[in-house]
Amino acid sequence: MTKATDIRIVDVQTSVNRTDYRTPMKFGGRVVVDVTLFDVDVTVETSDGKQATGHGSMPVGNAWGWPSQVVDGTQTLASMIKLGDAVADSLAVSGLTGHAVEIMHELSKGYDKLAAEVTSDLQLAESMPRLAQLVSSSPIDAAVHDAYGKVHNENIYNLLGSEFMNHDLAYYLNSDFDGRFLDEFTLRTPKASMPLYHLVGALDPLTDGDIDTRLNDGIPETLGEWINADGLTNLKIKLAGDDLQWDVDRVAAIDRVSAETQSAKGCNAWVYSLDFNEKCANVQYLIDFMAKLEEVAPDALGRVQYIEQPTHRDLKSNPENRMHEAAKIKPVVIDESLVDFESLLLAREQGYSGVALKTCKGHGEAMIMGAAAIHYGLFLCVQDLTCIGFSFLHSASLAARLPTIAAIEGNGRQYCPAGNEAWVPQYPGMFEIHDGSVGTSALTGPGIGI
Repeated sequence: MTKATDIRIVDVQTSVNRTDYRTPMKFGGRVVVDVTLFDVDVTVETSDGKQATGHGSMPVGNAWGWPSQVVDGTQTLASMIKLGDAVADSLAVSGLTGHAVEIMHELSKGYDKLAAEVTSDLQLAESMPRLAQLVSSSPIDAAVHDAYGKVHNENIYNLLGSEFMNHDLAYYLNSDFDGRFLDEFTLRTPKASMPLYHLVGALDPLTDGDIDTRLNDGIPETLGEWINADGLTNLKIKLAGDDLQWDVDRVAAIDRVSAETQSAKGCNAWVYSLDFNEKCANVQYLIDFMAKLEEVAPDALGRVQYIEQPTHRDLKSNPENRMHEAAKIKPVVIDESLVDFESLLLAREQGYSGVALKTCKGHGEAMIMGAAAIHYGLFLCVQDLTCIGFSFLHSASLAARLPTIAAIEGNGRQYCPAGNEAWVPQYPGMFEIHDGSVGTSALTGPGIGI
């Protein structure tokens, strides 16, 4: 089955560039000091000869996508870049046609084989995880979607119904989705604005007393300064997961600074999300943490909107970490664990009450997993990978088109503002924050919206 709107691939080009962080970021016991962007341009053609080129960009998040104990970070980064190039080459000669979602879904069936070839060529002692494969290929996925929209001179979110797609969602999910398409689960007009989740990393100073030497670069340095400068109402807190007292004390300290700063501004409504980056040994740690936090700082616990990936990402190997009791207290979402529909269903069975979507796992994949989450009534959030420039706008465009998403994460402006500079004049409302929100109404152009 084919449609007149189907596309074929004409050309694929890739490039890589590196940018230093302004300040280090610590998560999951790892410290990151720079970002490597993988950029892709894909030219497509319709059956009547129209051509357009789409763009995709994404950080090669090896520290997050492949936190190996066997292969060092230099090798995982090189492997993921090499896989990205291999996927690009595969797409260029694939002969695939169809909707952007369909092309990338078919192409993704070959990622395992290509990844095995890469790790073999580089003589690595470990196979590449599926999450790392998705991150490596995600800018290619973005570029194909961007090109599909641009060749039809339409925003991609207006091209998700039965008149454009050859398969319904049941083809990718299960019979619950017979006759249903992505247009049912997405918005034709983006939300006008969305609250921005500001990251409070484990190394980030809360007060002047936490700073040895100021950077004095015109950008806020303490939490209070950030709240005042950007009007923040949403804070994402990185926690240790293996030091209960430190975690409780950290959230309580952040809540004290927040309360003092917000009260001075006359603000009485703000929220937190908590991210343990898989470091909790078991679910009991999380339950104990919430109980102790309620004793020490009950208002802080009350402000928690959701908790992210507390235990190991490998759900199959850790079936004892069932989240039912914890999820009765606060929504608990998977992040690193979410790599396909099977993992979403398993997480739901194990008591997780939500999922975190990331465009670094693929644009089409994120939309499909979002549709599944909405159908099953799961809590839904969109997060980034310290995305900068185009990649942040892309992540925000997804969040603005999913109806149940309440906020957008974006910490590139904190840790890597140099990566945003070229985009500020065109999208000031997305990069210059004053009321704690980003102006997602601007993301309406052809393609991904940028």
